[in-house]
Amino acid sequence: MEPRRLVVAAAIVDDVAAPSVLLAGRRTWPAELAGRWEFPGGKVDEGEDPVAALHRELAEELGVVAELGPEFTTPDGGAWPITPRHVMRLWLARVVSGEPAPIEVHDQLRWLPRGSWLDVPWLDGDVPIVEALVARFP
Repeated sequence: MEPRRLVVAAAIVDDVAAPSVLLAGRRTWPAELAGRWEFPGGKVDEGEDPVAALHRELAEELGVVAELGPEFTTPDGGAWPITPRHVMRLWLARVVSGEPAPIEVHDQLRWLPRGSWLDVPWLDGDVPIVEALVARFP
C-alpha cells in the first residue's frame, strides 16, 4: 500500500490560546468537493518542509502571512487521516499581515464564531478535526 500524501493546513483564529472565531473556506473544485468547507492549506511538495509549505499555501490561497501557534494533533499525537490517500497536519494560526481573501480554490471565506464552528458543511475529513477543536475550545 502506498503511503498517504501529506497535506498541511491552518485553523486560522483570532487568538491561538482562546479562539472566538475560526476561518473556513468554501471549495470551488474539484466538482465533488465544490460547496464544502475546509481549512486553508494544501499539499506538501517533495522535499518541502511542512511549515514552509503551510506558509506558501496561506500566501497563495488567502494572500496572508500567519503566525503559527501549536500544532493541533490527533488524540494520539499524530497527523489527521482525511482521505484514504491523505493525512493532514494542522496548526492553529493567526493572521499577522494581509486580509484573507478567496484567491485560489475558494469562492467564499467565512469567520465562524465559537459555538457555530460546525454550522457549515465541512469536508468529511475535516469534520473530526472541527469536532476536536470544539471540544478543546468549548
